Amino acid sequence: MSDDDLLDEELDDDFDDEDDDFDDEDDEDDEDDEVGGEGNRIVGARAAAVAEHVARAICEEPDEVEIEVDERGSEVSLSIHASQSDMGRLIGKRGRVIQALRQVARAAGASEGTTVTVDVVE
Repeated sequence: MSDDDLLDEELDDDFDDEDDDFDDEDDEDDEDDEVGGEGNRIVGARAAAVAEHVARAICEEPDEVEIEVDERGSEVSLSIHASQSDMGRLIGKRGRVIQALRQVARAAGASEGTTVTVDVVE
């Protein structure tokens, strides 16, 4: 057997051993695989991230978009600050864009168990 064949065989053995570590269904650790516990979460972070992403996509000046988060228990109020020229884009005709943004932010907040309100501020 050549040196390359021996190396390939050793690598195959190493990968086989690693795969066995992931196949254990009866792990002793039944906890969720979260980075931090419930106490370390930022309330409304997902809703704020979604609102910021959508607002930046709508605006012509995305660098001017800022989201202010005000949390009170499980209720989160998001205030979107944008340039004056982008206010019309964020609000939309008859307020349809901001209403859609509110619905998306509410859905993102509901997945975390929070109630979310969204306002556009000058």
